[in-house]
Amino acid sequence: MGLDFSEILVVGVSSRALFNLEKENEVFDKEGIEGFRKYQLEHENELLEKGTAFPLIESLLKLNSLAKKPIIEVVVMSRNSPETGVRVLKAIKHYNLPLTRWAFSGGEPLAPFLDAFDVDLFLSKDEKEVQKVIDSANCATALIYDPPTDYKPETERVKFAFDADAVVFSEESELIYKTKDLAAFHKHEEENEDVPLNDGPFAELLRKLSKIQEHLPMTIELTPLRIAIVTARYAPSHMRVNKTLRNWGVYVDEAYFMGGLSKDKVLKAFGAHIFFDDQEIHLDGSSKVVPCGRVLYKSDSPMKQFEIKKNTDAGENKK
Repeated sequence: MGLDFSEILVVGVSSRALFNLEKENEVFDKEGIEGFRKYQLEHENELLEKGTAFPLIESLLKLNSLAKKPIIEVVVMSRNSPETGVRVLKAIKHYNLPLTRWAFSGGEPLAPFLDAFDVDLFLSKDEKEVQKVIDSANCATALIYDPPTDYKPETERVKFAFDADAVVFSEESELIYKTKDLAAFHKHEEENEDVPLNDGPFAELLRKLSKIQEHLPMTIELTPLRIAIVTARYAPSHMRVNKTLRNWGVYVDEAYFMGGLSKDKVLKAFGAHIFFDDQEIHLDGSSKVVPCGRVLYKSDSPMKQFEIKKNTDAGENKK
């Protein structure tokens, strides 16, 4: 009898996002699978350090003890073989992570296995893997940045922070801003204030998080699973965001309309366990203070084409 995952958040996390495996990855890149295998076997008894996604995963799993039924499932996903994955399994045991599912694909791409494990959110440090998932799978996916320095996560609550356009919502409005100007963007958003924004790649994840909040035994205002929107938008474009979330029936605990100000100080004050944004310009600073993941554009999306053209033009101008 199969489990019903419709009310369970399933997070797939790569071993490299969960633990610090940068040295091992370097060995793999330089020496290939044979060198990597040798290195892993020689260092099998050395404990892996916590990676960027560790605080999020640890805190998420604690929510199961508060709910009346399991609401969180975590799958550790790795392109290791079962043999070279022994260090990962040892680390999971050492840190007392209550995990029961993992996938060791022995070098095969992980993207095809996400549907098999009913994954809602996939976190990885492999950009090519993340792009494949964005292009082919139905789950929210992010490229995880290196761990922030001096980050001390809250342990009794879990805090998700999301950018708005091209993350929670579709990229249409952002494309107007990028290809036209700020005035055109504000005019478009004001005229369409009562028209809900279309779904972005993280819309379903946000709905699921909101649904899971209902299974926790405290009122929504006191939930230990907190959700924040942190966006560069500001008046008058803020109203469309609020009205869209209401239309979706999604309760967001906090919202910060930054109007172009740097997001890192707000994210640090909020204490995000993870922040998802599509733009490197916002993540460069934010990733130094809280764990971050970049949401890539689909390969065939207008924003991706715009990005490619912009980079090409910048290259041409340097000549």
